[in-house]
Amino acid sequence: MANGIKNFEAALFNTADKLRKNIDAAEYKNVVLGLIFLKYISDSFQELHDKLSKEDYSDPEDRDEYIAENVFFIPEKARWKTLQAKAKLPEIGVDIDEAMNVLEKENRELKNVLPKVYAKPNLDKNALGQLIDVISDIELKAEDESSKDLLGRVYEYFLGEFASAEGKKGGQFYTPKSIVKLMVEMIEPYKGRIYDPACGSSGMFVISEKFVREHQGNIQDITIYGQESNQTTWKLSKMNLAIRNINSKFVAWNTEGSFLKDAHPDLKAQYILANPPFNQSDWGQDILQEDARWNYGLPPAGNANYAWMQHMLYHLDKKGVMATVLANGSLSSNTSGEGDIRRNIVKAGLVDCIVALPKQLFYNTGIPATIWILRKGKKVRINETLFIDASDMGFMKDRVHRAFAEEDIKKIEQVYHNWRKKEDYEDVKGFCKSASTLEIDKHSFVLTPGRYVGIPDEEDDGIPFEDKMKDLTAKLAEQMEKEKVLDEEIKKQLLKIGFKL
Repeated sequence: MANGIKNFEAALFNTADKLRKNIDAAEYKNVVLGLIFLKYISDSFQELHDKLSKEDYSDPEDRDEYIAENVFFIPEKARWKTLQAKAKLPEIGVDIDEAMNVLEKENRELKNVLPKVYAKPNLDKNALGQLIDVISDIELKAEDESSKDLLGRVYEYFLGEFASAEGKKGGQFYTPKSIVKLMVEMIEPYKGRIYDPACGSSGMFVISEKFVREHQGNIQDITIYGQESNQTTWKLSKMNLAIRNINSKFVAWNTEGSFLKDAHPDLKAQYILANPPFNQSDWGQDILQEDARWNYGLPPAGNANYAWMQHMLYHLDKKGVMATVLANGSLSSNTSGEGDIRRNIVKAGLVDCIVALPKQLFYNTGIPATIWILRKGKKVRINETLFIDASDMGFMKDRVHRAFAEEDIKKIEQVYHNWRKKEDYEDVKGFCKSASTLEIDKHSFVLTPGRYVGIPDEEDDGIPFEDKMKDLTAKLAEQMEKEKVLDEEIKKQLLKIGFKL
């Protein structure tokens, strides 16, 4: 069934992409994802509308009935069946834009969130009508799950595909699913406040919600807090969360960003998950030099890696845990005081685990990166750090992008949790190593996992060295004899055409 869904999602995306014509992927994603969102909330509305219609004392057009069930109220002109009936008309773009405006007026949570791009002249209205038909067919494909669940999967899949199509720009709003899943599985956000200061399209929150549900937790036990500086990305985020019925009240947008205008200045989160911009320069250090967040040292003006890390540590609860992705340079750089900051963080006993990632995992960069797991109030493995080298793991999902397989994620998170529990853990040369702060000090607080895990031992094939050399020299002698014969043949052929060596 899982493969069938994946094949369906891929086929659906290919069909939608063919209708893109001359529009950039960056613009077209808003067209497609906006329609998928509209179809989703229409299905949710229609489901409750049908139920209310069958009840004697209920009014299916009473807005309060929908508010009580946490369902968006959709006026007649904005309902999917109304728009689908007009799909082949030339004014369909204007009708969809008007539907989006009406939805925002009726539902304040959607204010300034929905795309109003459908009447643009560069969007072919015939192709738009076909796209509506394609999305309408989704409910017909939902066999063992509701059309709403399938629409949620489709939205998530399309986000990833558009990120891939946009390349570097795509990486600004989307972190590949397998990386997010690994981070979530490692810190296990069961209950409490979850924060992402660079939340993009909110993939960290979506996977956290899935984690809670898969482990029989209560989704009401978590509250999400996020911030995003790109308004278009923030809109994708709000829709992404609404499709999962996740409350996005505390997911904020402002152009200044988390450093210059922290939307949650008093927040202390039990869990932090983030993939901030790598090696960000010009982040505002000149006006933030005395900021209270720099408890471990002033981050350099030209690189925000340790500014992001300290911003997160500042917002981490006294018993909290965080997972963040940073460029590999953060592990070893001594530029402009970064080495001192790293030493201070290690000596404070905060670095729980370092995971070296393979190349080509991200859409916006091919450089390798690292997951940092930082934990406050450690009660086990005090003054110890686990190093994991996963740089050779994963598989190529396409020509340019790598991803972790499920078994890769399981192997890494199990090693980490076994290490923390002090059960069934042992160092594995070339893969994992538990190192003391004293040992890290001997390496001048450089945290590159390869320094600690070493190189894996090559398996002995059981053949004595003397026998190997005998075989190799015999093969070399045979090849040298063949080379002599070939040399003579080349001389002979050259002589035939008048050239003598």
